[in-house]
Amino acid sequence: MNLGLQGKGAIVTGGSLGIGQAIALGLAREGCNVAINYRRHDTEAKQVVAGVEELGCRGLAVKADVSSYQDAENMVRQVVEAFGRFDILVCNAGITWDGMIWKMSEQQFDQVIAVNLKGYFNYNKAAAVHFMNHRYGKIVNVSSINGMRGKAGQANYAASKGGEIALSKTLAKELGRFNVNVNVVAPGMVLTDMMAQIPPEFKNKAMNETVVGRFATPEDVAHLIAFLCSDLARHITGEVVKIDGGQYI
Repeated sequence: MNLGLQGKGAIVTGGSLGIGQAIALGLAREGCNVAINYRRHDTEAKQVVAGVEELGCRGLAVKADVSSYQDAENMVRQVVEAFGRFDILVCNAGITWDGMIWKMSEQQFDQVIAVNLKGYFNYNKAAAVHFMNHRYGKIVNVSSINGMRGKAGQANYAASKGGEIALSKTLAKELGRFNVNVNVVAPGMVLTDMMAQIPPEFKNKAMNETVVGRFATPEDVAHLIAFLCSDLARHITGEVVKIDGGQYI
């Protein structure tokens, strides 16, 4: 299916690994020029850019702190200069620092909120200013089913992911008149390197929650996001689309 994304400019935060990497390469396969934000993984970021360019598109890696609005604003500026346009934002960067609330430190809570929620605010705001002026844009914020249902041991993470959903719904209302769509993708368990660190009992419990008997791959998530970034989804905004194999049911 031709999604009509050829030549469009996209930013994917947290694009050097896992789901973000799959999103960046998925958008490039559809013809997007793709810039990724990363924090530590220089080698992996360069590999993603090389992958984007092998697909015939322009790639850009920007080392930036998502919790800094100035960094977000600067990245948007760099993307416009490099690609000549900026049409798509996918916010994916996130961290976990788990613990039951009675053991969770203030630092644990603050750092997860700073990256996962304030980071989304920073990039959504920087993108919104640009999209409003151009009267076009697509924003997809990657949340989690745990932002919808809560999760023991993840008060900080679940709060940040729930906040992303509320932020997205609010922006959908604010930006709709500027022809800007804002949606949320909420994965369940996804087969990433991070998942390998999860104890087997938690993975088994998550598998038992699914109704399809498998976990999503990063590419599964990327396919959904590419669709939401296209004009085939032009009448979808303010929605939370779960991609969890039925975990939430």
